[in-house]
Amino acid sequence: FADLVLESWDLQCERNGQEHRTAEMGCQQLVVRRGQPFTITLHFSGRGYEEGVDKLAFNVETGPCPIETSGTKSRFAVTDFPEESGWSAVIQQQDGASLSISLCSPPSACVGRYRLTLETSTGYQGSSCHIGHFVLLFNAWHPEDTVFLRDEDERREYVLSQEGLIYQGSRDYITSTPWNFGQFEDDILSICLNLLDTNPKFLRDQNQDCSRRNDPVYIGRVVSAMVNCNDEDQGVLAGRWDNCYEDGMSPMAWIGSVDILKRWKKFGCQPVKYGQCWVFAAVACTVMRCLGVPSRVVTNYNSAHDTNGNLVIDRYLSETGEEQRRSKDMIWNFHCWVESWMARPDLDSGYDGWQALDPTPQEKSEGVFCCGPAPVRAIKEGDLRLKYDIPFIFAEVNADVVYWVVRPDGSEKKSIHSSVVGKNISTKSVGRDSREDITHTYKYPEGSEKEREVFAKAEHEKSSLREEDEGLHLKIKLSEGANNGCDFDVFAVVSNNSDTERVCRLQLCARTTSYNGTVGPQCGMKDLLNLTLEPWAEKSVPLRILYEKYGESLTQDNIIKVVALLTEHQTGDIIVAIRDVYIQNPEIKIRILGEPMQQRKLVAEISLVNPLTTPLHNCVFVVEGATLTDGQQIKELEEPVEPQAQAKFRLDFVPRQAGLHKLMVDFESDKLVGVKGYRNVIIAPQPK
Repeated sequence: FADLVLESWDLQCERNGQEHRTAEMGCQQLVVRRGQPFTITLHFSGRGYEEGVDKLAFNVETGPCPIETSGTKSRFAVTDFPEESGWSAVIQQQDGASLSISLCSPPSACVGRYRLTLETSTGYQGSSCHIGHFVLLFNAWHPEDTVFLRDEDERREYVLSQEGLIYQGSRDYITSTPWNFGQFEDDILSICLNLLDTNPKFLRDQNQDCSRRNDPVYIGRVVSAMVNCNDEDQGVLAGRWDNCYEDGMSPMAWIGSVDILKRWKKFGCQPVKYGQCWVFAAVACTVMRCLGVPSRVVTNYNSAHDTNGNLVIDRYLSETGEEQRRSKDMIWNFHCWVESWMARPDLDSGYDGWQALDPTPQEKSEGVFCCGPAPVRAIKEGDLRLKYDIPFIFAEVNADVVYWVVRPDGSEKKSIHSSVVGKNISTKSVGRDSREDITHTYKYPEGSEKEREVFAKAEHEKSSLREEDEGLHLKIKLSEGANNGCDFDVFAVVSNNSDTERVCRLQLCARTTSYNGTVGPQCGMKDLLNLTLEPWAEKSVPLRILYEKYGESLTQDNIIKVVALLTEHQTGDIIVAIRDVYIQNPEIKIRILGEPMQQRKLVAEISLVNPLTTPLHNCVFVVEGATLTDGQQIKELEEPVEPQAQAKFRLDFVPRQAGLHKLMVDFESDKLVGVKGYRNVIIAPQPK
């Protein structure tokens, strides 16, 4: 027999992409999921393959130093039936000189970019030919993959969906902001693989790092460290929280991860300025979804940052409600992290499922700024010794807050304040734009027997100070929405649930604040020295907050913190109530003109009314949406927008894909920043 000569081959990128649900990553490269077969076709010249005469084998290699014992290299012969444990190649059909072969990786293979080589031999003559590259991803559809997720709707939301909602605002006024994860957009996959090859563990020991890329726990930890740049590790984002963002992008301005990851690549892996918690979490979510690990962004309201690990957050207030003495322990209005779904074979059974990963740089873990993966189940059960970083997240959702009031002479008085930490833990619902409350996955009901057991295990004494025992109650209420540009009222509601008359002093103070708890200047104040409450009476005391007072110092987080102190003259007891008031931005209106269909031009009419009493200058609209717009579309308005006037523009775009997609808009100007809006658009498929 003459030698078998390979003339050409077809990796069938499009067909394999459809079957592996990776088609959106483009038809230029082969992207497949582990444990699932994919088909390639070989065309020989002269003569076809003869069974029994010709021998065929494949080589797959990943990483710079592939070694069989590390699982980064494999040689396997073409056989009649699939190999159970390792890589396999099986002939599917032969058509003259063409041969279709089904290749399959084990469901525990390393993910990453592979080189594929074919070896042919006839008799003693042999030759090998490099036939291309492919990328192997985790496979949430394969029951033996450690990221296997049973429910198809959940796989669609947590692996395939390129857009989502992230919850922000405050516990009493939860808002959602749209986010373009864009994990299948052009170049994002190669940037995510590049991120793995930039990480210090890879640079230290390439063989070991590549051999551990079969483990989502390892990958999650690497991604959590690489999304921030605090270890001088060429991480993706620089964090900043001081409201000075002139030399970069304000964290509030981003509406997607694609722009951030592309900037990181374009500027040679220099950190992109600037991120805050939801930006770090959203970028990590994009990377994990891109690699095939089911992931979602979650928000914890009133999130504790406990630096000394004693599960108590001490805050110091002056008698006028001003923060005294900077304490390192903070309460963030909200804090976002990521949950990724995976098995934990490295732990005892019972800890598979959602794992918390937090890429926001807060504390070091094993010498590096990263956090997790921490099994959510272990956080709920108070199993603080398991890997990784459970005590820190346990504190974020369970710490106690004690407010100390510092008197003019420097003495401190412990106040009475009901527990507030770890409320309304939220994530986007599967397949819908509504909020799913997942607090119950992190903690048992407050005051329950199970909660007491968990706290005992975690050696956490919960101070059960409640104002009910005192007979005096203090609450802060808001009459109606607080809109940016308008004055509004907050009310301190004081009630006396006892048979005796009480005489108190009530101090109310409002200050602009950032979402991480840092407070700014005062924008409203009231001090009633003698407030008399009859038995069983209730009084409501208003505080008017004026735009001319808060407008200048409102941070881009749009939050005003209202603190009320109620001091009972007879006993000297002090009750503290705190409320974060979210200042609502105007609504961005989006109208879609035309019939939404794949590959057909559509027009979006986008507008917003200036609610302020002064004109807006340097107005910019930024629009993006995976598969809708070609990257980011930026429109700078030439004229200022007068008070109560409309800022508007029209955008033409051609949707590339059928299905439900989000068109997302961000509006920036000198006085109104980070205004977000989105519109769901259902694109009909192109008629065949």
